[in-house]
Parts: sequence; structure tokens; C-alpha cells
Amino acid sequence: MKNLLTLGLLVLLFTSCQEQKQRYFAESTETKTLEAGITAYESSDWDRWKSHFADTAKIYVNSKEPMTLDARLTNLKAMTDAFSSYGFDKNDDYMKMVIDKEDETWVYYWAQHSGTMVNGTKLSMPVHLAVQFTDGKITAEHIYFDATAMNAVLNAMQAAETENTESIEE
Repeated sequence: MKNLLTLGLLVLLFTSCQEQKQRYFAESTETKTLEAGITAYESSDWDRWKSHFADTAKIYVNSKEPMTLDARLTNLKAMTDAFSSYGFDKNDDYMKMVIDKEDETWVYYWAQHSGTMVNGTKLSMPVHLAVQFTDGKITAEHIYFDATAMNAVLNAMQAAETENTESIEE
């Protein structure tokens, strides 16, 4: 009985001392890739931005429905054309890589996105990215932000442009 108890304690000791796989990372190849993609976005270097994605990447923008990489690129170009300057606040951003229970690699990013629209309106909104990596490439990206203020300014700019066009035609 004494030997059985000792054996049980030894098994418990060895199993509790087994090395756990690290699952959270402040820095990794994937976080560096996402940082490079953000820098490419901020400088409108669309070829470099696109190079970080797999051709089959699915991108979800405030939606459960994915869009293709090319559709997202078209949307980003249209959105950033409405800004004279834009970018993320790097002083208060937060990025973390996680290997989840299915051994999928995700990088999470939280930051404040600020910019000045071409009409002079200043906007700032919190943004969250959840980015999945497979073999070093982004295969899924979930983007969440409140676009209410930006859409209101874009609609006002479009209405002013339509009004100016109609008055020129008269």
C-alpha cells in the first residue's frame, strides 16, 4: 500500500511538471506580419498590403459574411480616398498572438484609428482585428469598428457633391 501511494505521488509529480505548450505571444513572426500589413495600409502600399494574405483569404468587415481579398482592397481604396490622412494610434495599441485549442494561430489587435477626411472632418474610432494565420499568410480577418460617424460624413460629402453637380448643370 505504501509503495502504491508513493508511486501515485510520483506519477502526479511528473505529470504536473510536464511542460505546457506556450499559447500566448507578445511578439512572433505573425505579429510582425500584421504590423507590416498595418504599415502598408497606412501608406496606401496596396501591393505590399495584399502580399500578406493567402489568395483564398476570407475577410469579414462587421459581418458574418466574408468578402474576397480583391473586394476588400476595392473597399479600402474607396474609403481611404475619402481621407487626407489616416492611421492607427501606435502609443495605445495592443497586439497578441494566440494559439487556440484547435492549434489555430490568431493575432488580435486593438487600436484607435484616427484620420482627417478630405472635407476637414476629424474622425477617431476604436478598431478590433482578429486575424488567422496559416503557413505565415493571413487566411481570415475579422474587422470590427463603429462606422456610424464615418458613414455620416461620407453621406454628407456625397450629398454636397451631388448638389454642386446639379447646380453646375443648371
